[in-house]
Amino acid sequence: MTFSQNTFVTIGAGGMGLAIARRLGSGQRVVLADFSQSNLDVAARALIDDGHDVQAHLVDVANFDSVVDLAKVATATGRLAAVVNTAGIAAAQGTARRVYEVDLLGTANVIDAFLEVMPSGSSLTSISSIASYLMPEAVSPGLEQHLATAPRDQLLNHADIDIQGSPRVAYAVSKRANIVRVQSAAVRQGKEKGVRLNTVSPGFIATPMLRKELGTDAGGAIKAMIVDSPVPRAGTVSDVANVVAFLTSVEAAFINGVDIIVDGGLVSGQRWGPSSSS
Repeated sequence: MTFSQNTFVTIGAGGMGLAIARRLGSGQRVVLADFSQSNLDVAARALIDDGHDVQAHLVDVANFDSVVDLAKVATATGRLAAVVNTAGIAAAQGTARRVYEVDLLGTANVIDAFLEVMPSGSSLTSISSIASYLMPEAVSPGLEQHLATAPRDQLLNHADIDIQGSPRVAYAVSKRANIVRVQSAAVRQGKEKGVRLNTVSPGFIATPMLRKELGTDAGGAIKAMIVDSPVPRAGTVSDVANVVAFLTSVEAAFINGVDIIVDGGLVSGQRWGPSSSS
């Protein structure tokens, strides 16, 4: 079967997912997926009103069968050119268990389900976070190895993973898992299938998720980090979408298994700024 049109999949219909779909969707069929029907309806309507060819589909990334169904839908609509996974919840949005299910297991489910059907020359980009860079102590070398290589159904079975613990630790661990899981898969799939896999780690981006975080006990510290960073502002969804667009393009054909930090220099500032010498 041949298709005259490429298909681009974006998982997560929030502000970041919508911006990425707008940036990459021109000339491609967009398969837009989300856990929330209301979010999905609003985002799909916005894209359709902008002239995009959109097919909306409900998905629960924490459920492997649900992601497999999405992959089947996507491959039935056209040649699968790119998959971008933006699905995730912040520490303020759920329990540690739910963060692990969506942000950690969900990423593994997307990788495993879509790599079965992605053709040579396509790419998968997963949105991670700078959280694991800011909380490196949350992931021991042994846990990192487990996160990168353990079978999907064993991912949550590790002594260092406490599903009843802190959602903030769960978030940092899950986002580190996102990065190393993608890197591990990139090593295999680059050779075996010619599929490129990369991650993007945004800093503090002006989204509803950030606004919710700013209303928590951590809000003051977040504001201080933004003000003290080399580019002292919150990022925009377009800042992230521009990087994702590059990673999915032919210009990035030699980029595979990397994490690109999009944070205005915040992580570097935390390590090498004035306070680092004290």
